[in-house]
Amino acid sequence: MSKKFRFFISIVIAAVILLTVFISAGASIYTDWLWFEDLNFEKTFTIMFLSNFILRLTIGVLFTTIIYLNLHFTKKPIIKHLNIKKDSKVESMFGEEKNQIFDWLNKKRLNIIYIVISLIFGFLFSSISTDSWKMVLKFFNRTSFNSVDPIFNNDIGFYVFTLPFLSFMREMGTVLIVISIILAGAMYIIFSGIHSFNDISSKMTSRAKKHLSILVFVFLLFKAWDYRLMMYDLLFSPRGVVFGAGYTDVNANLLGYRILFFVVLFVALAVLYSLFRKNYKPLIWGIGAWIILSIIFTGLYPAFVQQFSVEPNEIDREEPFIKNNINMTLEAYGLDKVRKEDFELSGDGLSYDDLMEYNTVVNNIRLWDRRPLLSTYGQLQGLRQYYKFQDVDIDRYDIDGDYTQVMLSARELDQDALASQAQTWVNKTLKYTHGFGAVMSPAGKVGSDGQPEFLIQDIPPKTDEGLELDNSSVYYGEKTNNYVITKTDETEFHYPMGSDNVFIKYEGSGGVSINNFLRKAIYALRFNTLKIFLSDEINEKSQIMYHRNIHERVRKAAPFLKYDSDPYLVIDRGRLFWIYDAYTTTNLFPYSQPFNRSDNYIRNSVKVVIDAYNGTLDYYIVDEEDPIVLTYNKIFDDLFTPMEEMPDSLREHLRYPIDLFKIQSEIYSNYHMEDPVVYYNREDVWNIPEESYSGSTIKMEPYYIMNNLPGEDEAEFILMTPFTPANKNNMVAWLAARNDGDNYGDLFLYSFPKDQLIYGPRQIESRIDQESEISQLLSLWSQRGSQVIRGNLLVIPVNNSILYVEPIFLQAETSALPELRRVVVAYEDKIIMRQNLESALEAMFEDEAPTAVASEDIEEISEETGVAPTEEDTADLTEETEEDMQAPFVEADDYQLIEEANDLYKQAQDALQQGDFSRYGEIIEELGSVLEQLSGTGE
Repeated sequence: MSKKFRFFISIVIAAVILLTVFISAGASIYTDWLWFEDLNFEKTFTIMFLSNFILRLTIGVLFTTIIYLNLHFTKKPIIKHLNIKKDSKVESMFGEEKNQIFDWLNKKRLNIIYIVISLIFGFLFSSISTDSWKMVLKFFNRTSFNSVDPIFNNDIGFYVFTLPFLSFMREMGTVLIVISIILAGAMYIIFSGIHSFNDISSKMTSRAKKHLSILVFVFLLFKAWDYRLMMYDLLFSPRGVVFGAGYTDVNANLLGYRILFFVVLFVALAVLYSLFRKNYKPLIWGIGAWIILSIIFTGLYPAFVQQFSVEPNEIDREEPFIKNNINMTLEAYGLDKVRKEDFELSGDGLSYDDLMEYNTVVNNIRLWDRRPLLSTYGQLQGLRQYYKFQDVDIDRYDIDGDYTQVMLSARELDQDALASQAQTWVNKTLKYTHGFGAVMSPAGKVGSDGQPEFLIQDIPPKTDEGLELDNSSVYYGEKTNNYVITKTDETEFHYPMGSDNVFIKYEGSGGVSINNFLRKAIYALRFNTLKIFLSDEINEKSQIMYHRNIHERVRKAAPFLKYDSDPYLVIDRGRLFWIYDAYTTTNLFPYSQPFNRSDNYIRNSVKVVIDAYNGTLDYYIVDEEDPIVLTYNKIFDDLFTPMEEMPDSLREHLRYPIDLFKIQSEIYSNYHMEDPVVYYNREDVWNIPEESYSGSTIKMEPYYIMNNLPGEDEAEFILMTPFTPANKNNMVAWLAARNDGDNYGDLFLYSFPKDQLIYGPRQIESRIDQESEISQLLSLWSQRGSQVIRGNLLVIPVNNSILYVEPIFLQAETSALPELRRVVVAYEDKIIMRQNLESALEAMFEDEAPTAVASEDIEEISEETGVAPTEEDTADLTEETEEDMQAPFVEADDYQLIEEANDLYKQAQDALQQGDFSRYGEIIEELGSVLEQLSGTGE
C-alpha cells in the first residue's frame, strides 16, 4: 500500500468521523429547536444558542487573530535570521538537527505553523466561555436595583451585572496578552540561536524588544485594571467578623489597592520610557517599588492594622461594618420587610369553647404526615405495580364551601415497573405513555380504620361533590423520564378496568409533529434507534414528546433560573397542572451573608405552570420588583408572562415555597439581631428546633397550616416555623409567611414574652416520652411486631395560646401500610393521647382531671395482644428519654433557672479551656447566685 493511498484513506476516515459528529450535533440542535418551537419559545432558543455561539466565535476569532498578529510580527526577523543561518551553515547549540530545521523552514511553512498555533489557542479558549453568554446578555440588558452599597455608593446592579462582565473582559485580556508574550518570546529565543537567558539583551533584535515591551505595557494596564476591580471585591470579603468589607479592608486593603493601581500605571509608563529613551532607571525603581509596596499593602500593613488597631477595639471599629452586613443581608433575602409583633399569651388560658370558635383552624390541623402517607397512598391507591406516587403535596381547596387543607398526589406510570416481558420499545414508546388520576384526602380527617378519608380516589377517579376532575391523564410529571410517540395507529393504554384495559388516542397538542421522512430520520438519529424510522405505526399525525420529566423540562426551557426541590400538583378547571417555583439568585450582593457557600441573594420571582396533559410551560413573573427577573424579561421577551394573565383559579393555589422559607429562616435566626453590638456578641442567636421522627432526631421543617394570625378574623393558609434559643429548647418566636390573596408573601415574626417559659418542640417530645402511660403503649406496640412512627409535631398558635399536636402512626413489620392510630395533644403542662383529635381536645379542655391515656386504650391493647402492659415494658425507653430532658416537671420559674445554670456552666468550661481565669471566676460567681435562687425556690 502506497503512502498516497494510506494518506487518502486517513483523509476519508477523518472526513467520515467529522461528518458523523456534525450530523449528530446538527440533529440534536434541530430537535431542540423543534422542542422550543412547540412551546412557542423559539426566540428564547435562538437567543440562547446564537449568543453562546457568537460569544464563543468572537473569543475564538479574537484569540486567533491577536495571537497570529503577534506571531506574524516575529516573522520578518526570524526569516532574515534563518537566511543568514542557511548561508553561513553555522553550527548551533542544536548541532546538525537544527540546521536541518533551518533548511526545511521557509516563509510559507512558518506562516502555516503560526496559523495552526493561533487556531489551536483560539479553539481552546473559545470553549471555556460556555456559560458566559448569560453574563454578557445580563450586562447589556441590566436593570437598576435602586439601592446602593455603603462603601462606594454604586447601585447594586453594578455588582450583579457590570462587575462580572468587567472581570471577564480583564481575565480574557490578561490571558491573551500572557499567551502572546510567551509565544512571541519563545519564537525569538528559539530562532535567534540564544544559548542562555542571560544573553537575551545582547542577542535579541531591536524589533523584538519593542514588540515584547509593548505587550508587557498592555499586560501592566490589565494588571492596574485588576487592582481597580479588586477594590470592589472587598465588599465580598470573608475575612472579617462578618461577610463583607470590615475595618481593615476599608482602611488598609482598599488603600493598598489604590496605591498599587497608580504604581503599576507608573511601571507601565516606565516600560515605554525605557524603550524609547534607553533609560532603565525608572523601570527598575518602579518594579522595586511595586514589589515592596505589594508586600506591605497586601500583607504587612493590613495585618498590623488588624492586630494593633482592630482587635483591641473590635466592637468599636467593626460596628458600622456589622451594621452594613445586617442591613444588606436582610435586604438581599427579603427579610427587611418582616413585620415584628409580640405574641401575648392569654392570662385566662384556652377553653374548649374558645378553641371551637376557630372551627376552620381546628378542622384543618394536619394529622397526616406526608412521609407515611406516601406509603399509604401507594398501598391503597397504587392499584397496579406500574402506578407510582412520587410525592405528597399540601394545598388548600374550597370544598362544598369549606376552606380545606388537603394532601394530594398524582398517580404516575413508571415504565421501569412494567413486567420484564413487557419492556419492549412498542410498549414503552407507543403503548404505556401516561399515568392516570390523582389521590386527595383532607389533611385533618382520619377514617375509623386509621386510613385517610379520600376526596379523590380509584380509577377512573371518584371525586367529592365539590371537586371536578375531567381529564386526569399525566403525560408530563415527575416520573415521565422517557420519550413517547402519540397519535399513532397504535392505541394507548389508558387505565385498567377489572380484568380488561381501557385504551385511547391522545387528543392534546403536546409534542412535536413527525409528519415527514426527514423528521423521522432526525429523531431516529437523536434517540439512537431505527425503530422510529421503521415503525409502521407512526403516521403523518404522530407527535413525539420528549423532555417530559418536569424537573428536566423547566430547566431545559430556562436554564438560567434555579428551581425548587418540590413542584406541587394542582387540580384546576377539571385538569391537572404542576406549579414549579423558580428563583433568581446571585452571589454578588455586597455585604450579604451567603447561604450555601455561594449565593447571597434570592427571590422567588417566577412561578412555572406545567400542563400535565399538553406539557405547555407558562413562566409567570410574580415579583416585578426583582431587577434580575426584569433583566431576563428584557432578554427573553417571549418566555415570561405577566402575573395578571394567570387564571384566578390557579392563583388561589400559589404557595410560599418551603425551600425559600427555610433559607430565610436560617438567615433570620441570626439576623433578627439588628443591633450590631448584640449581633457581634451573639447574645440572642436562635435555632430551628428538632423533633423526633421514626426513632431519630431531625431538624424541624417548616409546615403549612390553617391559622388565624393574631388580629385577623379569617383563617388563612400560612407557612410557619418556630425558633428556639441557641443551646436551649424552649420556644422564643415563630415566623409566618402568608399565602392567600393580596397578602401573599407577607412575613410576620411573633415573639413570645421573655419572662415566660414556652415549651419548644423538643421539650414536648421529651415530655411525651416521659409520660409513663403513653410510653408504655408505644413501647408495647413496638415490642409486638409493629413500627411506631411519630409524625410531624405541629406547634399551633391559636387565640393567644400555643397548642401542640403530634400524630402517632402504626405500621406492621410485614406491611408498608401505616395507620394513624393515635393523636397526642399538649397544652401548657398537660399531655393527652386519644384515638383521634376530637377526643383528645375534649379530654384536654373538658375533663377536670384527664388521664394521659384513655382507659379503653389499655383494655384494647390487652385484648389485642393478650398481655397487659407493665412498667418493665418501657424501662429502657424511659431511661433513654430522661437523658433528653433538661429538667423534670418543675415550675416554669425553676425551669428557667435550670436552663440559665446549664448555660453558665458551659460558658465557664469554655473560659477554663481558653485559659481565661478572670472570666471563669466571674461566671462561677454568677452561677452560684443562680443556684442559690434555685435552692431557695426548691425549699
